[in-house]
Amino acid sequence: MDRKHAPRRLAAFGTAGLLASVLVAGCGSEQPAAAPQDWKSLDAQRLSVSYPPAFTELGAAERGKHTAAAAALADGGRTVGKIGVQLDFTTATSAETAAIGAEASIQLGSTLKGQKKIDVRGTGDARRVDYEFTSTGEQNTPAKGTRMTGVDIVGMDKKDEAFLVRINAVKGRLSDGDIEKIVESVRVTG
Repeated sequence: MDRKHAPRRLAAFGTAGLLASVLVAGCGSEQPAAAPQDWKSLDAQRLSVSYPPAFTELGAAERGKHTAAAAALADGGRTVGKIGVQLDFTTATSAETAAIGAEASIQLGSTLKGQKKIDVRGTGDARRVDYEFTSTGEQNTPAKGTRMTGVDIVGMDKKDEAFLVRINAVKGRLSDGDIEKIVESVRVTG
C-alpha cells in the first residue's frame, strides 16, 4: 500500500490496542431495515448510526479528537462495547481501499475474518470487515486476554471522503442480531 492510501488516522476511539472490529458476512440488494424504536442514534454530521439502549453516548473529551461520534457499553467500570464513527478516515478514493486501511488499523495479532461489499443507505460504495482480537486490558478495556469481536463499516460519503463505523464488543456480549441492526442502521446523510 503506497503512502497516498495509508490511513490518516488510526486512532482507536480513545482506547489502547484498538477494540477491533468483526466483519460480519452479509450482502444483499434489499433496503436496510430501520433500527428498533427504543434505540438511539449517533449523528456524526454526514453519517448516522443507531445503537442499543444499554449504550451511552460519549462526549467529545471521552471519545477522542478523531472520532466524530461514539457510544459505549460499560460493565464494572470497563468498556465492554463501543461504537465509533470517524469521518475523513483516510485519503482513499474508494471503499475497497479504505477497507484495506481499516484492516491495517486493527490491533496486531487480530484474526481477520473477511471483507465484503454491502449496501449502506446514502452511498453505493461500502465494505464490511469482520475480525476478532484479544483485549490488552489497558485504558478501561476488558481484562487482558478477553476475546473481542467487531465489525468495521467503511465507505465513501457524499463528498467522496472515506468514513469508518467501528463496532467492538466482548465476544458474545452483543448478539449477532444486534450487530446486524447496528450495521443496517448506518446511513450516509451528507
